[in-house]
Amino acid sequence: MEFRELTVETNFAGIEMLTGMLTAVGVAGCTVCDPRDFEEFLAGTQTHWDYVEEDLMALRDAVPSVTFYIPEGEQGDALLSLIRQKLTELRADGVWGPLALKMATVAEEDWADNWKQYFKPLMVGDRLLIKPSWEEVADAAGRVIVEIDPASSFGTGAHHTTQLCLSELEQLPTQGANVLDMGCGSGILGIAAVLLGAKRVTMVDIDENAVKTAGENARKNGIDESRLLLLAGDVTGDAALAKKIGSGYDIVLANIVADVILGMRRELAAALRPGGALVVSGILEERAIEVANGLAGCGLELRRRATQGGWSALVFER
Repeated sequence: MEFRELTVETNFAGIEMLTGMLTAVGVAGCTVCDPRDFEEFLAGTQTHWDYVEEDLMALRDAVPSVTFYIPEGEQGDALLSLIRQKLTELRADGVWGPLALKMATVAEEDWADNWKQYFKPLMVGDRLLIKPSWEEVADAAGRVIVEIDPASSFGTGAHHTTQLCLSELEQLPTQGANVLDMGCGSGILGIAAVLLGAKRVTMVDIDENAVKTAGENARKNGIDESRLLLLAGDVTGDAALAKKIGSGYDIVLANIVADVILGMRRELAAALRPGGALVVSGILEERAIEVANGLAGCGLELRRRATQGGWSALVFER
């Protein structure tokens, strides 16, 4: 399969707005180019840099941008048309930078080879070890191994938002729990929940490819299909999907972005049983209070907030 590689140029203020919009329309994951990250890297290390590779130094002067992939074909054409429409609407605001769209074609195998070199086994929290199928781990140090091949979906465990969510999940009573993973991506959160003792997990994503990938990853981890419910669609506009998802969950996980979390806050709250826990992540630190207030208005009580690398995760109880 071939994919379109699309890059949208923006400004610092537009990065979160763009990632939120792309998630909302069904893009599984994005790569952000933010020159501030490179400046923080240089400032935050004690190493004296006499020389930094030219390609790396170029990041300092790069235009903030968001890169993502969509498949070729009818489904990709429809998604691209919708994205173009959204960008036209956003340009009218005049505050998000150029919003110029650049496009290239890349074969799936080439895309996969490019990122595989960066995906290595990773210890997360106190109990988990995330690894791709092509890497071997000699000593897991007693940790629960979660094997994930994300394909074109978000979720390798390397991003701060995923690590925050996994670390908070570890602290919840997962044994025998009924868990809902909203915006499942690669399935990493739902799969970790099962391996930590959850009885049953429902994984939902707006992108059908993500749901397929989540199912494949579940099988790689030896999870019986009877313990899974995989659903594709947008719960905020699909009553039939909301009915299939149901309610009464002990734990609900949503690692998305602030705007999408706020947009589905009522659905997230309704899915929980009384006393159940909601973990939301993918929230920039400066928007954590806004998200907390929005969820509090749905009958949820904030129990804990964790931060890492400029991102926040919030844990609520119903």
